[in-house]
Amino acid sequence: MDKQELDRLLLDAHDRNDHADLIRCYTIAADEHEAMQDIDAACFYLTHAFIFALECGAPEADALNQRLVAYGRAHKLDF
Repeated sequence: MDKQELDRLLLDAHDRNDHADLIRCYTIAADEHEAMQDIDAACFYLTHAFIFALECGAPEADALNQRLVAYGRAHKLDF
């Protein structure tokens, strides 16, 4: 996805306070940075996705937590 388009989608999701879209968009951004081997940026976006997933009890929280654990950026939580 084009960076400008993703940025627009993120801003729109924030404006609407749409946690599902925020989780999706931040995860896409993380995936793209991970593919570029920019792990710091990927973890930045993963952390945002994880926080929004925790806030709304989304099922994605476990997988996001596992990805952060794999990079040494979080402790494993039990869901």
